[in-house]
Amino acid sequence: MKKPKEPSAPPPRGETASIGKIGNPLDFIAEDHMREREVCALIDRLVALVPISAEEHDMVLGFLQEQLPQHLQDEEIDLFPMMLERCDPEEEIDKVIDRLTSDHGHAIADAPAVVGLMKTQGGDLTPQACHILAEFARHARRHLVLENAIIMPIARARLTKADLRIMKRHMHERRGLDVPEET
Repeated sequence: MKKPKEPSAPPPRGETASIGKIGNPLDFIAEDHMREREVCALIDRLVALVPISAEEHDMVLGFLQEQLPQHLQDEEIDLFPMMLERCDPEEEIDKVIDRLTSDHGHAIADAPAVVGLMKTQGGDLTPQACHILAEFARHARRHLVLENAIIMPIARARLTKADLRIMKRHMHERRGLDVPEET
């Protein structure tokens, strides 16, 4: 029987982008979204029983355990409240944000199970494990579509320079990085 052909995929981005070099924290959030898409692609490969490298495995675990919680805090503590403040009520951004916040709750609740399965089962996933991983990736992709299509363009149009400075400072603090000098 033939071994499944590995889909070609770009190499994982791995480490978090250097936030200190990003002038706009929305660009950093967009990079996190790209990393999350890459994580979903790697999860899809696992579900298809296509092996991933040890580096890719570690990148997925690192993202789910460290970067994803910080990313969700970036959105829930800074981005979403700022958007609610800057958008007009008739735009009904509150409904979209409520949906996204609910999705975040599911991601935080489900990520430990994905991490646990990847650590304990490796590449020998049971059908039930495959289902859990596939659902996590499907849900994450649906969530990213909403954020990238609605939230990010509106945030780029509505958030002020002061909002972005505050957000950038908070992102540094959440990651234990030196807060850049205000210019």
